[in-house]
Amino acid sequence: MFFASIPLFLLFASVAIAVPILEGRQAAVSALSTADIASYKPYTYYAAAAHCPPASTIAWNCGASCSANAEFKPIASGGDGALTQYWFVGYDPNLKSVVVAYQGSDFSKFFPLITDAKFILKPLDSKLFPGISSSIKAHDGFGDAQKRSATAVLAAVKTAMSKYATTKVTVVGHSLGGSIALVSTAYLSLNLPSSTSLQAVTYGSSRVGNQAFVDFINPRANLTRIDNKNDVVPILPGRFLGYAHTNGEVHITNSNGWMSCPGQDNTNSKCTIGYVPNIFAGNAGDHNGPYDGVYTTCF
Repeated sequence: MFFASIPLFLLFASVAIAVPILEGRQAAVSALSTADIASYKPYTYYAAAAHCPPASTIAWNCGASCSANAEFKPIASGGDGALTQYWFVGYDPNLKSVVVAYQGSDFSKFFPLITDAKFILKPLDSKLFPGISSSIKAHDGFGDAQKRSATAVLAAVKTAMSKYATTKVTVVGHSLGGSIALVSTAYLSLNLPSSTSLQAVTYGSSRVGNQAFVDFINPRANLTRIDNKNDVVPILPGRFLGYAHTNGEVHITNSNGWMSCPGQDNTNSKCTIGYVPNIFAGNAGDHNGPYDGVYTTCF
């Protein structure tokens, strides 16, 4: 089974905390309307397009993933898909927003990263995050992944904002790309003008940082993290290890309803923790979607 290689301490801990985490916040969950669900589809296609190589995204010629947002104006693309995740930056005239997108990772590669007993919460790089408190920490793998493309992404965002006279920036990503997107959102919030309106939309993202990281980023951007059915990734790394989720969960149920789950780690039975109280309840097949009919792969 998919969890066969997980360190035993994680297996036992996930079972041990299964009952307590189902208690607590149960209120304020509501269903999204058909129009609300449809409003996320452009971002879903951008997250899918980020899985395509830079040569395709800079030309905006990546098949259906690009065709779905045909009016997109690419500014820059990069990454090698190995050490540095693919990324691209451009402008969407329909959304009136600069879009930053990061490549995700398939489940077999991402799952070991977030269950590795050697991972640590590490302060963010003070050179990239000027003035930030050392108490604000993120998973070292996510921080390092964001760092590799940070300055190139920032330069492209500034170019796009100037060229298209916009103050709106939206950061998207699936899986590992979603985790990088959250770190990038924190980074952009410190390195762009205070008038910038930041938004992040992530898909199948794990927890990224500690509570101080969450408290830092929550008020700085409009955050939406979309989780699909029994995807196990969003419950990892565990809260018992000091990790916390940002606000803004939207959970797709097994009946394909989209539920707004306010607050952090909402424990309502219609939200992810209710569906996946421990890793044994997870389904790796739900990680790539579909998200309103869209799978987050290059196609």
